[in-house]
Amino acid sequence: MAASPLNPKSKSHARSNSLPSRPHPLILQCNEHLARLEASDAISSSSSLFSHKLSCLQELHDSVEKLVQPPHTQQVLAQEYQEKWVDELLDGSLRLLDVCTAGKDALLHTKECTRELQSIMRRRGGEMEITAEVRKYLTSRKVVRKAVFKALGNLKGVANKSKFSSSTKDHETMALFGLLKDVEVVTLSIFESMLKFISGSTQSEASNWSFVSKIMQTKRVACTQADENEFAKVDAALQSFVFDMTSKSDSINHLQIQLENLESCIQDFIEVLETLFRRFIKFRVALLNILNH
Repeated sequence: MAASPLNPKSKSHARSNSLPSRPHPLILQCNEHLARLEASDAISSSSSLFSHKLSCLQELHDSVEKLVQPPHTQQVLAQEYQEKWVDELLDGSLRLLDVCTAGKDALLHTKECTRELQSIMRRRGGEMEITAEVRKYLTSRKVVRKAVFKALGNLKGVANKSKFSSSTKDHETMALFGLLKDVEVVTLSIFESMLKFISGSTQSEASNWSFVSKIMQTKRVACTQADENEFAKVDAALQSFVFDMTSKSDSINHLQIQLENLESCIQDFIEVLETLFRRFIKFRVALLNILNH
């Protein structure tokens, strides 16, 4: 019997000893990317580590895009429409688009406020003018956090609901749909971590949102966050700047460097998210085209 192109190695779905022993390269790629991402579930402590995780996620969805293109894959997806599994994948694609949009919006809003603050500093505005702009920035970050927490609330419990299940005896079909659902669940998990990262949260306070405001209270906290999260680091430094009653001229130069680093970090995130958004759109369109033929 000829080897099927849809015989993946899947750790969370049913297997059969009768399946061919040589999985398709794209299936292997998807599972390798999934394994790497699942091994790095912890919230990344810096933008460079998180950018690497997002790049790995991009590679995973590149492989998924190629996986759904072959006629054999499309036939499997089309045949199983009666089981409503493709509907589940379509629902999942909307969730991915929504959370990706939430992340981009949060980043773009923070980037805009960062640039406005940098502009005031470059013009060598007075301390009162700069302090007023810093307060405006911190207020905007509260707006970002509120939007992030709302998006996180919408994700609550989604991962469990997204788990694929079926009584079919077609192991090949189960393997394909199981893989695609695993991709959705892992992607949502990473996006959840990303939203927490953007909000300024770290792993230790992931379940305690009130800490987001507490990290702004003292310079000591600013120092402990210095090597962990660029968003939290800038938030803490600006909060310290507002409440520092001594001369602020030296702090301004340091803040400019931190803001430039944050803007670079934001731009890297945005570029990856835009690429992922296009991948999600293509996947959704592919599913819709399959159902309409």
